[in-house]
Amino acid sequence: MNVIECEGLIKVYGQKNALNRITFQIAENKITGLIGRNGAGKTTLLKTIAGHLKETSGGIKVFTEKPFNNLKVSANTIFIHEEMEFPSVLCLKEILETASSFYENWDEELAYRLFDYFSFYPLQQFNGLSKGMKSTFKMILGLAAKCPLTIFDEPTSGMDAAVRKDFYRALLKDYIAYPRTIIISSHHLNEIEDLIEDILLIKDGKELLHMPAADLKEWAVGLRGKAQMVKERIKDFGILHSQPIGQDHLYAVVKNDFSQEEITEIRANGIEVSAVESSDLCVYLTGKIGGEIDDVFVKS
Repeated sequence: MNVIECEGLIKVYGQKNALNRITFQIAENKITGLIGRNGAGKTTLLKTIAGHLKETSGGIKVFTEKPFNNLKVSANTIFIHEEMEFPSVLCLKEILETASSFYENWDEELAYRLFDYFSFYPLQQFNGLSKGMKSTFKMILGLAAKCPLTIFDEPTSGMDAAVRKDFYRALLKDYIAYPRTIIISSHHLNEIEDLIEDILLIKDGKELLHMPAADLKEWAVGLRGKAQMVKERIKDFGILHSQPIGQDHLYAVVKNDFSQEEITEIRANGIEVSAVESSDLCVYLTGKIGGEIDDVFVKS
């Protein structure tokens, strides 16, 4: 069963298409990583899925229904994001108590265990917390709610490295114990690639790739060798990334459409063939077309 189905989804802000005919499906009980650079459309997409925004055109269904202003979608979804706020009259303990009445699967024991583990105080006010502690508290809500659709939009903003590690471990352990559909957005794939099962990579509001995260590791290859030899070997390929090495060597990344026999032949000709880190590949795929940062410093 697909929990989310998008078909040619468009969301327009003024003259800009924040979502540009994006099409994909997300099945139940999977952790999907939504990857893209800042401004790629990640938050707009997640707000539309959660029913906070109405699409301009195209189709979107969540739990087989249109999500905007939909009680079924709202009751079965929790959307954790940076702009999430809570009433200033409530202390942290009261926020947790109130949350228990909103979410049918609320896990009170988990909520308070995490609350104690991360050293929160019951009478603290949310607005008095640091940015990192706010993110941590919202993470507790997201996990304890155990919603069939759980969405985390850049959830580790402000967290230090140790807390980020704890968050990802807690998320995975709780998912194993209580499977549900989880989307976690980030522009740092290297932080979540061991956690996610599928990856949805977007750029300029369009999907570039949607596949199992394990398959992404073999989607592209890097070739390193004498520049002329490398260029000759990849002349019919779309080059995803290239970098000169010294005076006459080149490193280039292309889609891996080579057979094993071709790779053996390439290596026999003195060209090194290597895997490409998934996080690096995402950077190459979502990079600016028509130059790199070094070109800024080249005088015409």
